[in-house]
Formats: sequence, C-alpha cells, structure tokens
Amino acid sequence: MSGHSKWSTIKRKKGAIDAKRSKIFSKIIKEISIAVKESGTAADSNPRLRMAIQNAKGVNMPKENIQRAINKASAEGSNYAETTFEGYAQGGVAVFIECLTDNNNRTVSNVRSVFNKRGGNLGTNGSLSFLFDRKGVFAIPKENIKNRDEFELEIIDVGVDDIEEEDEILTIYCPLESFGKVQKKLEELNIEAENSELRRVPNDYKTVDIESGQKIMRLIDELEDDDDVQNVFHNLELTDELMNSLE
Repeated sequence: MSGHSKWSTIKRKKGAIDAKRSKIFSKIIKEISIAVKESGTAADSNPRLRMAIQNAKGVNMPKENIQRAINKASAEGSNYAETTFEGYAQGGVAVFIECLTDNNNRTVSNVRSVFNKRGGNLGTNGSLSFLFDRKGVFAIPKENIKNRDEFELEIIDVGVDDIEEEDEILTIYCPLESFGKVQKKLEELNIEAENSELRRVPNDYKTVDIESGQKIMRLIDELEDDDDVQNVFHNLELTDELMNSLE
C-alpha cells in the first residue's frame, strides 16, 4: 500500500497537532456530536464515538472537554449534517472531501472557491468513489505492543488485512466492516492507538512534477483549514522529493 504511511508522515512533519490544536479540537467535538446523535452516549456500543474519544486523547484533549462535548450532544442533539465533495486537482489527482456542516450553502461555496482558486475542478458525487476503498486505519506506537508476533496473529484474526511499519509507528488496515471488531480487540489487548479513523484509501496513486505537487498540497491545506471540512483524501503519490520540498 505505497503512499499511505507517507501521508501520515507528512501530517506529522507539518506539525499539524501543535499548530492547529484548537481547530483539531473543534473537528473532534463535531465528530463526537454526530456520533452521539447516531448511536447514543455509550462508547462500548458506539464504534464511532469510541474512535472520536480515542482521537481526542491522542491530541491531548482534556477529559473534561470530551465529557462536556458528549453531554452537550446528548442534551441538545446535533445540527451538523454530513456531506461529501469529489473533484480533481492538477494532473488528474483525485480529491475526496468529507464535511460536517450546519450550513450547506456556505460549505459548498467555500469548497468550490478553493478548487477554482487552485486550478481544480469539482465533480459530481459518486464520480470518484471507485478510486477509493473505505478502510479502518489504526496508528499504534510500537512501544505499546509488548509481543509483536502474538499481536499480529491476534489482530489478523479479527480482520486486519495489511500492516505497515514506519519509524516508531505500526499502522494497521482493515475493511470497513471489521472496524468495530479491531477496535474491541485492541481494547482487549490493552493496546492504545495514537489515532484511528475511517479512511478512503486510493486504489492507485498519481505521480506529478514537484511544482504541480506543491500546488496540489496547497489546495489540500486550504481545504483542511476550512472549519466545515473534517477529512481530505487524495491519490497523490507523496514522493520523498515532494515531501522534502514542503518542509
């Protein structure tokens, strides 16, 4: 699965957690809100809420902030709606955007504006779905795994179909339908993930020249900076040369 770990690497290199902590907190609170709306406040029976809580802990969100978000969502409900956008950046690179918004007109306008400014084109929903597989992805610090061989045997049994190793992080991938099972198995093994998510993983990657790659990454950065945007997925091959040019 070439390219997956590179994406996680570049996010860490850019220092997104430190530089954009309040924005990340806001996105997680939205995710908690929609998770509670969907399946209630019991994390044991709500995989989406468990994922949001885990990611909140991963960016050191205070426990009281997490609980406050859960309580507020339970009492007031959520006025956020999920919406997605699909389009192409330069060089035919596919971009898939997931949003949580309380004003769809604003979100559509903002996303379209970024694509227009950065030389991209928005497509119709469903036009890019075939380019991505929906997978569960867990990033686990190696230090959290006591017995690597035993861990891999256990985790493969519940649906993990790929494991990648990079620096001090082990990244495991599973089909969408196995996400909850993998979550529970990690809990049984007392292994804490640094981050977990449902990711749209490309079936193939596009390689472009450095200048085009830099422009595409600016488009992606601007989309990620929008308050309504939760996730941006793409099939740009993040070569070492491109990554180094962004540092």
